[in-house]
Amino acid sequence: MLQRLRFVLLTLLLLPLVVCGQQPDTLAPAPLPDTVRQVQLENVDVAPAAVDTKGWLLLDQDIKTELEGAVYNLYNFKYDKAERQFRSLRRRYPNHPMPYFLLGLSTWWKIVPPGIQTTLYDKQFFAYMDTTIAKGEAMYRADKKNYESCFFLAAGYGFDARLHAERHDWRKATVSAKRSLEYLDKSKEANGLSPEFLFGQALFNYYAVWIPENYPLLKPVLLFFPKGNKQLGLQQLRNVADNGVYVGPEARVFLMRILLNEEDKPEQAMPVARYLATTYPENGYFQRIYANACFREGRFDECERTSRDILDKLNRGLPGYEANSGRYATYFLAFLMQNKYKDLTKAKEYYQRCIVFAELNGETKYGFYVFANLALARLADKARDATAARRYYTVVLNKSDRKSEQYREAKAYLNAK
Repeated sequence: MLQRLRFVLLTLLLLPLVVCGQQPDTLAPAPLPDTVRQVQLENVDVAPAAVDTKGWLLLDQDIKTELEGAVYNLYNFKYDKAERQFRSLRRRYPNHPMPYFLLGLSTWWKIVPPGIQTTLYDKQFFAYMDTTIAKGEAMYRADKKNYESCFFLAAGYGFDARLHAERHDWRKATVSAKRSLEYLDKSKEANGLSPEFLFGQALFNYYAVWIPENYPLLKPVLLFFPKGNKQLGLQQLRNVADNGVYVGPEARVFLMRILLNEEDKPEQAMPVARYLATTYPENGYFQRIYANACFREGRFDECERTSRDILDKLNRGLPGYEANSGRYATYFLAFLMQNKYKDLTKAKEYYQRCIVFAELNGETKYGFYVFANLALARLADKARDATAARRYYTVVLNKSDRKSEQYREAKAYLNAK
């Protein structure tokens, strides 16, 4: 329990401005920081008084218009096109953190689709975030009221903390997370100028309430943190999702996940998931989350269409369509072949493909891998193929939580045989 509480505390530290990637099922424990700085985040949007915003790229309408297409390309996994535009921005503004942050964001979305465990892009990602931080700190030293620099510093440190946490480097993660919070506190002064600035505060408002509600043992520790407001956080998140250019898609991702998981309101999450999957139809991550939402809501026709589309794009080798997406799509299609179409031959084929995809991606301790083996075990038992049934049930027994129903089913079968 202490390990879990430590992880949740670090999660709260990491919330200010972290892109939503794929959440791992388990993480190593995070050490508690020696001291926790108390950050005051008001629950109202404020506009800075007498602040010179000249040169702020986040507020430059021409830059927004120019980069809208690049942001679309980024989230549609057309990395080369997006990065050409970001590099063009870097040539014109070599001392501004924005182009380096956007190049880092593009790199992040190369990490997310196959699963956060991939380390292929780590050095490149950290280099971009380090440069974002260096450029932002130079701007902040020159003008302490340059809240745009604080935005990018909160973002750069937040992303840096997130990936260090995923890599279990808890010392670096904690240091960067605390710095991200400090600059988030400063950047709130510009919340009234642009929805981009509001993203971090929206997340903090929501999770500062959600975490103690779900982990009451953390309440004494969370006295060091500001009070939140869940409903305001959701309202702010919707504002950013509807109006943000650079972090609008990220806000939609968080909104979708919160409504699906934390709030358990899949009917409200569905329009957000559909928007992401249809607006960025070549984003394998968005498509598999949408297929999953459809599956959970019983929208099987749309789940099937999206799953087949995922497999087609994976077979064509489109960027961002990896074993992880195949794992989702094949499980959904296997379930539909078995239960909707009663085609057991195709169902077995898809279940077996799901197992292969899971093994390729290292996702063999939970979820689709276990349930695909369970389904094959049951089908083998019905077909009176005891050898196959024992083989699949053995996998279920070895990979399942001991308190789960599938573990008990596998143990009962193997003991009986």
